[in-house]
Amino acid sequence: MLLFRMLMMVVLLAGSACAATPPNVVLIVSDDQGWGDYGFMGSKEVETPHLDRLARESLCFRRGYVPSSLCCPSLASIITGRQPHRHGITSNDPPNRGGVAGGKFQASAEFRDGRERMNQFMDAQPTLPRQLVGAGYLALQTGKWWQGDFRRGGFTHGMTKGGRHGDEGLDIGRKTLEPIYEFIEEAGREKKPFFVWYAPMLPHQPHNPPQELFEKYAKRTDSVHLARYWAMVEWFDQTCGQLLGHLERQGLAENTVVAYVVDNGWIQQRDAAGYAPKSKQSPNEGGLRTPILVRWPGRIAPRMVDTPVMSLDLYPTLLRLAGVEVPAGCDGVDLLEEAQVNGRRSVQGAVYTHNAVDLDQPAASLRWRWMLRDGMKVLVPTALEAGAHPQLFDVVRDPHEEQDLAGQKPDLLVELTGAMDGWWTGR
Repeated sequence: MLLFRMLMMVVLLAGSACAATPPNVVLIVSDDQGWGDYGFMGSKEVETPHLDRLARESLCFRRGYVPSSLCCPSLASIITGRQPHRHGITSNDPPNRGGVAGGKFQASAEFRDGRERMNQFMDAQPTLPRQLVGAGYLALQTGKWWQGDFRRGGFTHGMTKGGRHGDEGLDIGRKTLEPIYEFIEEAGREKKPFFVWYAPMLPHQPHNPPQELFEKYAKRTDSVHLARYWAMVEWFDQTCGQLLGHLERQGLAENTVVAYVVDNGWIQQRDAAGYAPKSKQSPNEGGLRTPILVRWPGRIAPRMVDTPVMSLDLYPTLLRLAGVEVPAGCDGVDLLEEAQVNGRRSVQGAVYTHNAVDLDQPAASLRWRWMLRDGMKVLVPTALEAGAHPQLFDVVRDPHEEQDLAGQKPDLLVELTGAMDGWWTGR
């Protein structure tokens, strides 16, 4: 009870501060990173000193989840606070009905028209930057951005002009942080609060880290693929340190909310360059789980929390910290409202095909639904997953989902599947 009262005092202080001086907001989104690949999450292999410090200074949720384990729909959910079947962007790419390979499909009219339809779904959403800009903020997009020109997301400034992953935006972090520094300077000149979307393609492939980092990790493993991935994780951490250091040097850290999340997970194969099973594009912890951090020095009390939360929760949390009304229809809860976080019975989501089957029918692309309640996680496949069957895992005791309990606990499987149907039947 004492801890709850202390947290509520912090929330009240934050609210009063927002009313007087709206905080700047920086949202850091990692790209294809495993939930345990941080020092503060217990990794013995990879070093992340800057994110470790951020975690120590933050309200840190160690059991965060994204609704879907694929970049494009996950990012769309972060920025809208809505599940993929509600905002309409379920997949990375539009339908490829002709089965044309790779770049040839991406150069086709079918691809271009499909991407435009997906962009229109984003146009219709009250996105995080759109709401902040309406309240007087300047908003910058950098890094991964799939939905056309940055303006279509509600940003006032940006790097991406319309390319599939993010075109010029992908220079951020890998080549430079100058666009962010210049934007922050412009916001200062205009005396406006700012929002930064920092979503570099890191540690995402290509895994081509600086040589000194690769050599560092090559000494720790006989797998060149693991060494490259671990080096990419530390490279990403270094860029976060540069960004956070800039806020401190400019005297902005005290009035800047910094949030952190990963778009989807990654388990690096030892013997190949790609990701392992139970990772990206799967309904498993390796694809869905992520730490979620929120820092505001002197306003949000730092602590570690193991209650499951979702990336969708960042949307209402950041809007309320900025003193901006949260639009109706949000699927998340305010992470600073302990009663809401603890009162939610479950977290849930769905995994879809990489290329959509039907852009206007989310269920047509559905592969898996999943739900986590009281440490038990149910995974239910659709007919698109040939030969798959419902699965049940105790993810607290078995975080790598090695023991399927569906056969041992059939009543619980039925109960959780029914609860998931009450959320969304998948039809």
